[in-house]
Amino acid sequence: MPIVQPGKRPAKRFAASKVLGGKFAHGSRATNVDLNVVPMVDMMTMLVIFLLQQFSATGEVLYMQKDIKLPDARHGQQIEVAPVVAINSTQVVVSGQKVADVADLEKDPSQIIAPLVEKLRDEKKRWDFIHQNDRDREKDWKGDVNVQADVKVPFRVVRRVMTSAAEAGYGNVNFAVVEEGAAAAAAAAAKAVR
Repeated sequence: MPIVQPGKRPAKRFAASKVLGGKFAHGSRATNVDLNVVPMVDMMTMLVIFLLQQFSATGEVLYMQKDIKLPDARHGQQIEVAPVVAINSTQVVVSGQKVADVADLEKDPSQIIAPLVEKLRDEKKRWDFIHQNDRDREKDWKGDVNVQADVKVPFRVVRRVMTSAAEAGYGNVNFAVVEEGAAAAAAAAAKAVR
């Protein structure tokens, strides 16, 4: 075996191919390849239209939880971005974090839910920090809180949540509801799927 200088060496077949400028060219193929761009432009146009229809300037305001059935309503307004208090049959959740159990709240005679007040005050501090350089910061603060309450949750619990929100500085309580027409359409769609 001969002594060779160390280093990279391509295989003989690869070295003789057109890639490295070798002399083996099996047949003469045209180097220009035409690409039909029309279907690609059509697909991109459809994709852009779909994305524009799905785009929302405000983002998702409420995340609909599976275990909460919202009440029906005839009239309503658009919900704005605000902290979300979700009340299902077992627990009270603020921005994805559990703050209380519904069973414990029904036993406790107090009207204030201390962990809820603390969490909402933390949300207010976070809002203040984000808007600390705004000129009209005090005018911009509306004190809104969005409440998602299950239909079967006792009103005592909902009232305590509202009282606690007011204690934390959130005086405008907005309830998430389902419009009657949308509820009927969703029920019909659910029956059609079954």
